Formats: sequence, C-alpha cells, structure tokens
Amino acid sequence: MSANATIHDVHIIGGGLAGSEAAWQLARAGVKVRLSEMRGSGSMTAAHQTDGLAELVCSNSFRSDDDTKNAVGLLHHEMRMLDSIVMRAGEVARVPAGSAMAVDRDVFSAEVQKALSEHPNITIVRERVDTLPTAGLTIVATGPLTAEALAASIVSATGAERLAFFDAIAPIVHHESIDMSKCWIQSRWNKRTEASNEGGDYINCPMTKEQYLAFHRGLIEGEKTEFKEWEKNTPYFDGCMPIEVMAERGVDTLRYGPMKGVGLDNPFDTTPEFPQGRWPYAVVQLRQDNKLGTLWNMVGFQTKLKYGAQIELFRTIPGLENAEFARLGGLHRNTFLNSPEVLDRQLRLKAAPHIRFAGQVTGCEGYVESAAIGLVAGLMTAAELAGRTWHPLPSTTALGALLGHITGDAEAETFQPMNVNFGLFPPLHDVGKKVRKEAYTARAKADLARWISETREAVPA
Repeated sequence: MSANATIHDVHIIGGGLAGSEAAWQLARAGVKVRLSEMRGSGSMTAAHQTDGLAELVCSNSFRSDDDTKNAVGLLHHEMRMLDSIVMRAGEVARVPAGSAMAVDRDVFSAEVQKALSEHPNITIVRERVDTLPTAGLTIVATGPLTAEALAASIVSATGAERLAFFDAIAPIVHHESIDMSKCWIQSRWNKRTEASNEGGDYINCPMTKEQYLAFHRGLIEGEKTEFKEWEKNTPYFDGCMPIEVMAERGVDTLRYGPMKGVGLDNPFDTTPEFPQGRWPYAVVQLRQDNKLGTLWNMVGFQTKLKYGAQIELFRTIPGLENAEFARLGGLHRNTFLNSPEVLDRQLRLKAAPHIRFAGQVTGCEGYVESAAIGLVAGLMTAAELAGRTWHPLPSTTALGALLGHITGDAEAETFQPMNVNFGLFPPLHDVGKKVRKEAYTARAKADLARWISETREAVPA
C-alpha cells in the first residue's frame, strides 16, 4: 500500500512495540490503520539507533518464558493466545537464554516491520506528529521518549504535569513477605482523614540508632547505577530525590525526612512512661500500593542503588529480612501519564475519548508489558469500530491485572511504572504458598480461554 495513502479507520502514533502490536491486532480485524513513526522522517530519539519498527533500545530479553510459575511468562502465554505479532517475531528471532526469552534485536525488528509492511490494512508513514488529533480514533504509543512538541500537546489535553525527569522509583514489597511480628500498622499522629498528607495506614519498621547508622552507611557505600549518555543532563524531580542523595547531605537528614520516627508509637518498645510505645530512633514506612493490599511501597525509598545492593541493604530493615520485591527501585528518564487519573478503563483519554494511549507512556514497565497494552488497545478499538460491547478482561489474567493496575486499581497519588507481577492479581487465600504461583497461572489460562470463547472479542472474523 502506498506510503502516501491517507484513508484509514485508526491513526496510531508511534511504531515501537506497543504501536506495532496495536496495528497488528487492528489490521487482522479488518481495520485500516495509518501507523506514524517519526524515525525515518529525519527525526530521531536520543536512545534509538535505527528507524526499524519495534526496535529494542536496551536489553534483548523478554525475561522469563515460564508460564507456570512466572507472571511475565504467563503474559507471554496470554499474548500468544491472542496472536501477538511481538510473540510471533520473538520466536523467529529467538536466541539461547535458558528459561528466558531473548531475541536477536535486528532480526526481531525486521520481522515485525516485514509483517506490518506487508499487511494490506496497514500504511506505515514516516512522519513526526506534533499535536494530538482533534478527531478520529487514535492510539498514542510514543513511549517514554515522546518528542517535546507532542508531549506538550498531551499535557495540554490532560491538564496534568508532564512527568519527564529522572524518575527515581521506590521499591514495592509483597505484603505476605513482611514479618509483622517486628512491624506495626499506624499513621503518623494517627491521622486517617483523606485531606491529610499522612492519610491511611502505614506499616512501620522501626530502627535503633545502631541499625540506622549501619543502614545510612550502606546507602552511602552501596554500588550505584551509571547514567546513560542521553540521560546525563536530565534533572531530578524534586519530589523523587533518591534516598542515597538525601543521605549524602548529612547523617541525620533521613531521620528528619522519610525515616522520621516522630508521632509513631512502637508497640514493641513500651515503658511505664510510654505504655503505648516510644517513638523509634528511625522508621521505614510502607504504604499500601494497590487496592488488593498485596503490594506495599517503601515510602521515600526511590533509589539508584544497583539491584543486588538494594536487596542486600533493604533486607537489613527489621521486618523485611525475607522481603520479596515486586519491583526494585530505579532511576531513568521517563515520560508517562498518571493513567489512573486521566484514562478510563478502556485506555481512553477522559478529556478526549477518541484518543487511546498504549505502551510505556501509560505507566507499564518492560518490553512485553508495553506490547501487551498495545495489544489490548488494538482489541478495544476494533470492538468500538465494530459496534461491539467491550467485555473487560478477567482481572485474574496477566493482561487484565496489568490493565486494571494502570486504569484505576493503582493509587493515582503515588502511581509509578510497573512490571506485571502476581501482586497485581486477586489473591488466592485457600492455596498453599508453595503452589500459589502455579495456581495463579492455571486460573489465568482457564479464565482467558473462557473470555475468548464467550466474547470472541479476540477472534475477529
């Protein structure tokens, strides 16, 4: 099809993994797609090296392919059930990586581009789009390096602050791995009103002076990540200062910041004078991160420590000795929406519902997750064009759990990019811990198969 063709049903902006996947799902549903990609038009991002569609910028790994015990492996399985082009191309480009799925990045990109360019329903146009379309069904899948002009247009449409800065992400802990015999639940000064900045309950992990000083030393001495060349001039966001940067400002800085113990009564340290418990020398607070209560965020612990150093140091915190992390801290330049606030349950912009967002710009993290949200955006848009009612994906599936987190189940106030993990799934209380992961995946596979059979949303004619 000619690159100059303009007749289309849906305009997709961005030819990364999410945009490519959305285009594939729409095209196989009989929808005419215009796929705009600025690379190849004379414009480039600071991170990409080629103009190939679905270029992998960093790692060549799609992580675990184990669909019986691993959440991302389950996501692979579900995407294959829905004829994902990313999974198709990944199999062609696959290289040895044990139980993980890794690909030859050049072969992978070429396979995706070949499939899309040969499809009669897809027109690939090398052009930079600077403003959001005012009409017509659109999917924006421009990723974390959205160009300045388009990003400004998105800000104008959402009315929300653009999140483009060094995004220092705090770790998230699985609740079931916290030792509550050493921690307690309390809000500072027992404040629980919605208007309070301290509203809601927190899990509090107390530290003695000796424990705090050792922890502070570990923050200063721990191995840190290096900046990529294109990240070096991006400033920190004031509200996301890495904890080790704060620690470098003085030994007591954290005790008067995110680790202050005032207003918290440690029930494990009572005296006749303080029968409710004394204030700890320092404290690490965890805040509930999802509605299910299965994930808890380490408040103020955004960090650029390397992953190994994080696990070693954070497991010295009382109550977190055996902590399992749904996400470790990180630091990178990122642009993403506060999706729980600005998108509806079908990824549509509340202020302009003809526009959907997909991929990392929605606040998912990882190649596969980005492609998965692109896949779902494509299916939703195809259903809308066909006049079919969209039946929500089961929350018990990897696709449904990830989508739910992005579109409303996460707390908007603390929303940060997230990989798929079992902490996003509705919990299974009647299954033993040793077989819980297998139970999650078995339930998900059965529920997605039933959804496909009953709705046929994913099997267009």
